[in-house]
Amino acid sequence: MLARAETYEALLQGFRWELPATLNMARQALDGWAEREPERLAVLDLSEGREAVSYDRLREMADGLAGAFAARGVGRGDRVGVLRAQGAWTLAAHLAAWKLGAISIPLFKLFGRDALLTRLSDAGAALVVADRDPPAGLAAWEGAVLVPEETRLLTAPVETCETGPEDPAVLIYTSGTTGAPKGALHAHRVLTGHLPGVEMSHDFLGQPGDCLWTPADWAWIGGLFDVAMPGLALGVPVVAARRPKFDPADAREIVRAGGVRNVFFPPTALRMLKAADVAIPGLRSVASGGEPLGAEMLAWGRRAFGLAINEFYGQTECNMVASSCGALFPPRPGCIGRPVPGHEVEVIGEDGAPVAGEGEIAVRRGSASMMLGYWNRPEETAAKFRGDWMLTGDRGLREGDHLRFLGRDDDVITSAGYRIGPSEIEDCLLTHPKVASAGVVGRPDAFRTEIVVAFVVLREGAAPGDALAEELRGWVRERAAAHAYPREFRFVESLPMTVTGKVLRRELRARLDAEAEGAA
Repeated sequence: MLARAETYEALLQGFRWELPATLNMARQALDGWAEREPERLAVLDLSEGREAVSYDRLREMADGLAGAFAARGVGRGDRVGVLRAQGAWTLAAHLAAWKLGAISIPLFKLFGRDALLTRLSDAGAALVVADRDPPAGLAAWEGAVLVPEETRLLTAPVETCETGPEDPAVLIYTSGTTGAPKGALHAHRVLTGHLPGVEMSHDFLGQPGDCLWTPADWAWIGGLFDVAMPGLALGVPVVAARRPKFDPADAREIVRAGGVRNVFFPPTALRMLKAADVAIPGLRSVASGGEPLGAEMLAWGRRAFGLAINEFYGQTECNMVASSCGALFPPRPGCIGRPVPGHEVEVIGEDGAPVAGEGEIAVRRGSASMMLGYWNRPEETAAKFRGDWMLTGDRGLREGDHLRFLGRDDDVITSAGYRIGPSEIEDCLLTHPKVASAGVVGRPDAFRTEIVVAFVVLREGAAPGDALAEELRGWVRERAAAHAYPREFRFVESLPMTVTGKVLRRELRARLDAEAEGAA
């Protein structure tokens, strides 16, 4: 655990990575606790009633799945998809894969057919663990599907295999900002790499009575490695609550019923709580990440929760590298906190050297949460680095120890807490028989941060209008993702292109800016 300190400077001075020669996340997050305190609460599932899962029971579940995986030929290095919502079986599936030395792939249940098949095909998945209500898109996959609740699982214990901190363990796909989504391959050290930032963002998580919950889906790195797995590793109970959508009143009830003391709220969830004027008492810590909250939201958070919201920062490729910590220093509006111990974060220029003014936020090699590389994409992995620095694509400033976030270099759209890659939505639209070309950008939105806007050139004979716009929304919902469909459409004669045929999204954003100025 992160050693408690009285000042941020003392926190930095007292920290160093301690990565043993043998490290397996299943051992780290499950086996150790199951052996020491088998009846200790691991997961409290409030999805359908109230189910308390101990570490011993979770190990039985993981061992049963590991045996089923092995019986289907899964072994070291094989990829296993996990296509389930929040719940103990979701965690057990990841842990079972790691026990065998296999690589788990978190998958989002709202993915459409094309988005799901793209990831499974790129990863070369051997097996998918699903629930009783898998997405329709999974039916188009020709691989094996295992539903734990419908499978007779072996009950014999499965010994966790020996792996090292650099051995691959989990493949998490990015949003596909340029071309198809890329798989960020992480090693068994990734959980250790997350722990200091998770502990810091929750004012030293692991205090007596702590209990973690997030409405964020566990298919994303924020749900799986900012909450679920760190909670297991630290012995902090994790609350699971499958819901079709976020509801402020329901969130307050989950906190009450689960005895939740520590919450990760994505910014959109905080905005919904604020809009509904819902206060949640009794929390010890609230963390948030994805985009800066601003002074007004931070002030509201102090009124609604009685404490400071701790903002944190990271990416799928290298997460939890900066954080606020109300126990050590007050938040600074517009900033993403200070570098987390063990992570060297700087603002650098084109030459790769730190700059005093604006530059690109970068993380030095050596962070334990940094990816091994992009799956089967060595050239794109190399392009992600400038010397010893991993580039984030985000612009920022250093203000003493604080990091101020200014914006993104890339075209990723942040909407309702999700990072949406425009290329994947464009590719989906292009499969529609009435669409000739498409460009997708984000438009600022007070509630969702941004909404997805599609500029569409139609094929000859197709008639633009509200009916076609709704048809295209449904097309994207079904084939890409239910959370990523365009909210608005602009039917245009042509799109601005580079000489190589790439859509100039910055010009599309400029058109939206002009529209906004005209409306004002």
